Amino acid sequence: MSKSPDRSKLSFDSKAVYYEPEAASKSIGTPIYMSSSFQYDAETYQRVVDGERKTVNIYGRCGNPSEYAFEEQMAAVEGADDCLATASGMAAISIALFGLLKAGDHIVCDWTTYSSTHEMLDHRITDYGITTTFVDTANIDAVANAIQDNTKLLYFETIANPSMKVPAIKPLVDLAHSKGIVVVCDNTFASPYVCRPLEWGVDLVLESATKFIGGHNDAIGGVICLKSGLLPEDFIETIRWNTMVKWGAPISPFNAWLLQRGIQTLHVRVERACQTAMKLATYFESHPDVGRVWYPGLPSHPQHDVALEQMPKFGGMLTFEVADGDTAVRVLDNLQLATFAASLGGVRTTTQVPATMAFLDIPPEQRAAMNISDGMIRVSAGLESADDLIADFTQAIEKATA
Repeated sequence: MSKSPDRSKLSFDSKAVYYEPEAASKSIGTPIYMSSSFQYDAETYQRVVDGERKTVNIYGRCGNPSEYAFEEQMAAVEGADDCLATASGMAAISIALFGLLKAGDHIVCDWTTYSSTHEMLDHRITDYGITTTFVDTANIDAVANAIQDNTKLLYFETIANPSMKVPAIKPLVDLAHSKGIVVVCDNTFASPYVCRPLEWGVDLVLESATKFIGGHNDAIGGVICLKSGLLPEDFIETIRWNTMVKWGAPISPFNAWLLQRGIQTLHVRVERACQTAMKLATYFESHPDVGRVWYPGLPSHPQHDVALEQMPKFGGMLTFEVADGDTAVRVLDNLQLATFAASLGGVRTTTQVPATMAFLDIPPEQRAAMNISDGMIRVSAGLESADDLIADFTQAIEKATA
């Protein structure tokens, strides 16, 4: 009789913590397989020749046991049928898009996406004969009007970076699927603890695992998670071999090991981040020197009711607005506990000025369409005391506006 639990019946917390002990040693901590090459024998060679791949260790760029262990753990917490790990979040986005699209295809995408995603769709992917129409995906009529005969893909983020927009997933999925359009959702800002878009009918979910999945600002990686239906069951393996392997974008064994370890504490870390983010958002909303605050958990958020239905935890990300860009930089430069840094989703609270950091290369008129002002400050809530963080922001804002 197997001693392994039926994982499908476990709660999210148990799925995150549990995985099978390593077969050879029975270690409850997955080993790191730091190998680029694996020795063949005649039987292994023949299995490869006959087309057997993932179950055979061939070469590090084609796969590694550490990568497979991370993919299995990620699929469990995302509720996916299959998962592909990649070298970074942008690698996941690129591999998914180029695995789905060809010259002449069209994408409908939300205006407000991660800057590198927007730039790729607006500038680089056009070199391959693929076009994009940007719309507000919180407006279902705008999405419907943007669909063309050659539209193959609808793309949006669960929580938009950095405006915190929360599109209603089910209506978007229903509209897209009625026309045979694949739905791809970047779930990085939420994480699978806050929202699992595959459960709402999305076809592919992307994560920058660098962020909440890893959670410690020490590893880079990405994932593509599949729920088969509109896409075939073998889609992940197809893009593994036809796109990821050919582009040379595998995740490193050590990063895969770090990210798998990060999943085990995802629920406790993000739960705390959500609690702190709500306290910070409430504090900022009452601050006399703060303008608008964007956080899905606030009743003032334009999609608060949508967020209540889709992700009652609301996430660990928020933004608030001060007078202008110079004031924003002064606020962040005055911080002592929170960190002025580029990334997010870690145990340390990190902050940035999106307009002149992540979105610096986006033209001002496009930033305006994304509702990104020069005075906007993005906050990724960490695991520090919320009271200590409020005290830190209080002194930082006071100095910046004195």
